[in-house]
Amino acid sequence: MNKQRVSLVGVPTDIGAGHRGASMGPEAMRVAQLAERLAKRGLQVEDRGNLHGPVNPWQAPQHGYRHLDEVIAWNQAVHAAIYQELTDGRLPIMLGGDHCLAIGSISAVARRCREQGRSLRVLWLDAHTDFNTGQASPSGNIHGMPVACLCGHGPQALTELSGQAPAVTPDVFRQIGIRSVDPVEKQLVREAKVAVFDMRQIDEVGMKRTMEDALAGMDEHTHLHVSFDVDFLDPSIAPGVGTTVRGGPNYREAQLCMEMIADTGRLASLDIVELNPAFDKRNQTARLAVDLVESLFGKSTLMR
Repeated sequence: MNKQRVSLVGVPTDIGAGHRGASMGPEAMRVAQLAERLAKRGLQVEDRGNLHGPVNPWQAPQHGYRHLDEVIAWNQAVHAAIYQELTDGRLPIMLGGDHCLAIGSISAVARRCREQGRSLRVLWLDAHTDFNTGQASPSGNIHGMPVACLCGHGPQALTELSGQAPAVTPDVFRQIGIRSVDPVEKQLVREAKVAVFDMRQIDEVGMKRTMEDALAGMDEHTHLHVSFDVDFLDPSIAPGVGTTVRGGPNYREAQLCMEMIADTGRLASLDIVELNPAFDKRNQTARLAVDLVESLFGKSTLMR
């Protein structure tokens, strides 16, 4: 039996964020032994090191977007790297960095899915819907805009990264754990008909039913991409993010979410983003993220 081949691609930038520090995320996950833990699960792990791009100039927004040229450069590098790993038959794990980088990674996944005639499902694990635009965003921070850009609402250089615009349609997304959405952004999300499973829904029906609904309708031709923003988790267990929002999934809910994704056998690419060691306590958030990623790859807390 051939081992599943996995690649780690570090992207050390906080270019799209409102706080500095997510650039240190890739190293924090390496310190928490992500590669070693996945190798123990029987995966063949290659660490590709870190991508390179422009430094963060830490400037004010221009025309609604902060650091647009730098964000474009980083996402072009991400797109090229993730597309190469997919073409080589490997499962890419993007170690961010902030969530604007998902524009590059998911554009690459969408491009590869088109070439292979596969359908795409994106699980967006996040406290935020990330559907802002330059006109709607209060801050201009592009880490609040990746879903909108992927759906064709944004600067042309970002919306066309995959070779076509939009890279995806809103119906590929299932957003889980949502609990903080800007006022104008709410209207944009409703108009796009993005499937949102917010914390109220998880409170009402439980994580099991939520995940069953979010994972429904996939088949052997579905590429499942998970975009895991660490602020998805409740800050009481995951303080190491720049945009904490109270009331997120607890440890057991997060574990169940990951285990049910693993049960599908469809996971084909992964982002881990917004881990900010500057806000963390003794790397506990990185260690928790690694623990949950192990569960994504089949580590069960129960004997099954």
